[in-house]
Amino acid sequence: MLTWLLAPKSVAHAHCDLPCGVYDPAQARIEAESVKAIAEKYAANSDPEFRTRALIIKEQRSELVKHHLWVLWTDYFKPPHFEKYPQLNQLFNEATKLAGAGGTKGHVDVATADELLAKIEEISKIFWETKQA
Repeated sequence: MLTWLLAPKSVAHAHCDLPCGVYDPAQARIEAESVKAIAEKYAANSDPEFRTRALIIKEQRSELVKHHLWVLWTDYFKPPHFEKYPQLNQLFNEATKLAGAGGTKGHVDVATADELLAKIEEISKIFWETKQA
């Protein structure tokens, strides 16, 4: 009797943790834009203290890019998305590597930051296409 009383009366299905609207690739893009701006400022400044602070902040922002990408990859996108967009796993893999130690986290290269932003833009286009469905 108690089991029957506590059983759900209806079942709701969602493709993400909460009703849509809590995920957005813009978070990763904003952090990646910060990484690029820091790389540009780093290159234009020879002050060692400034450059040290810039490196620390750039590494923190790169880690945030990876975090925001991982959240989208693991929490928002679901198997039907990966079936419809077979390149999605590869895009996320490449983007997170570009934000990692071999990319913007470990280097101060504006071109690498541009590559990262381009990957985020590709992910963003797919994300917004899935929101239309």
